[in-house]
Amino acid sequence: MKREERQQLIVNLLVENKTVDLDDLADRFTVSKMTVHRDLDDLEQAGVLRKVRGGATIDAGTQFESDFRIRERQGGEAKIAMAQKALELVEPGMTVMVNDGSMAAVLGEMLLQKRPLTVITNNAAIMERLKSENGITLIALGGIYSAKFNAYLGVVTEEALSKLRADIAFISTPAVSGRLAYHMDDNAVRTKRAMIASASRSCLLVNHERIGHTALHVMADLAGFDAVITDKAPEKPALDEFEQAGIALTIASEQDPT
Repeated sequence: MKREERQQLIVNLLVENKTVDLDDLADRFTVSKMTVHRDLDDLEQAGVLRKVRGGATIDAGTQFESDFRIRERQGGEAKIAMAQKALELVEPGMTVMVNDGSMAAVLGEMLLQKRPLTVITNNAAIMERLKSENGITLIALGGIYSAKFNAYLGVVTEEALSKLRADIAFISTPAVSGRLAYHMDDNAVRTKRAMIASASRSCLLVNHERIGHTALHVMADLAGFDAVITDKAPEKPALDEFEQAGIALTIASEQDPT
């Protein structure tokens, strides 16, 4: 088996199980542990995983978020539920900002239901999907391309955002704890902050599994968002923290009363 094929199978196992075991991989592929170590080193260098004792994981850490190619294959139902709830905040004719991330990419496609719209984004997946659609004025933000986030980031992106204004910005985050949203990448943090500053309203999107976790950088105070949307109710201690902080959490899986 070629190295590239073996590494792709490791990625597939990570998507399915979130973790892999070094000994199991060596047995599965009939290779030495050193060969597996080299495979994991390559994938870690590419930002796909992080090595831990005895194997590897794609679970986010304070300084790690898995590659976009991994994240776009995870949590499809949760992303759809949050995107549908977020879509309720959009009306035809609006100017909408959408940030990087696989969650945001799902929302980006759903925005077609609300056209005509002006969509401002640094998300390459959204750019590709919307670039030829009627009824969409697409403003694609430039900058330095990040394969890890499948998005454009950096000074050029931030400068462009400073000269634009949107009705609402949709911001995703990999970690929320207490009343703060976190992110592990400083360039992504600056771009998200620039979007928030350039929009009249802002909405935070966070998977319930990421609530109760931190990352390297504080991105924003939840009180600064007009809406905070998650897919399912988090554990009670986290819910209590939101209530004590006066943060209204919208849970996409809950039915609106009729």
